[in-house]
Amino acid sequence: MDNGRSFFIYLLTIFILDLLLVLRSYFLTFISKLKQDFMSEITINQAQVVVDEWIKKVGVRYFNELTNTALLMEEVGELARIVARRYGEQSEKPTEKPQDLGDEIADILFVLICLANQTGINLTAAFEKNIEKKTLRDSKRHKENIKLKS
Repeated sequence: MDNGRSFFIYLLTIFILDLLLVLRSYFLTFISKLKQDFMSEITINQAQVVVDEWIKKVGVRYFNELTNTALLMEEVGELARIVARRYGEQSEKPTEKPQDLGDEIADILFVLICLANQTGINLTAAFEKNIEKKTLRDSKRHKENIKLKS
């Protein structure tokens, strides 16, 4: 009786492990398809929706605006550290492992989107308005700047 029970538990364990592998495979395929269909060329508005859904499903809730502003400064500092070492005059410490510049920029974008979402800002509209402002203000300024002529 004990051998039969042990064998059953063994078979059940193998079945569960196989099922987990199949589920993992389906999940990875789903994520890959999601990236191809949705994330390949994501709009600013879609990014705001993705972040909001992630916050609700994974992050529980948004941190308050003050906390997110502090997190934004932290992420900008991490970006500055990489840029100073990679493109500036500082060198990396021998104990530092190479950092992903794109990942740090994405961290900044994520926190900026969080701040926009929680304060009700449509980033697409704000960006379009900002580009229009810059275009009107700077239409001749940069072209006439002798420092920018090669």
